[in-house]
Amino acid sequence: MSTPDTPHRPIPSRMAIGGHPLHPMLIHFPVAALLALVGTDTGYLLTEDPFWSRAGVWLAGVGAAGGWFSGIVGLIDLVSVRPIRRLVTAWCHALVAVMLLSLASFNWLLRISTDDHGAVIMPAGLVLTLLSAALTAAAGLLGGRLVYEHAVGVDVPVDTR
Repeated sequence: MSTPDTPHRPIPSRMAIGGHPLHPMLIHFPVAALLALVGTDTGYLLTEDPFWSRAGVWLAGVGAAGGWFSGIVGLIDLVSVRPIRRLVTAWCHALVAVMLLSLASFNWLLRISTDDHGAVIMPAGLVLTLLSAALTAAAGLLGGRLVYEHAVGVDVPVDTR
């Protein structure tokens, strides 16, 4: 059994362009949007300026839609690459991501279902936003473990000495 200090054989991604895995490239915008949503919700609560609630609708939408797109790419890797399928960390990452996307999608649908976007921020929208931020951090931690501890999607140069 390997430890974090033991080098792993790299596990290539099936969903890649020129050897560069797509999932890690696609996830940055949805993550940024869902974390920025904490700021817009806080901005609305402090100022009651409708700008912040409108911005929150857009950030929730980008976070949810972009997350689903990136998640589908990650799911294809999970189910089609046997060494990834064998990693408990990969399944935990996927489970947390599904919970995150469910909350983020519900948060977005809650916000677009009314013309008064600010009315849904307190308390339901803010709770969903904070839970989404916490799950984003957990999914990121697990995704990082996949890369740094299990070398998923990493191209490791061969030592030719």
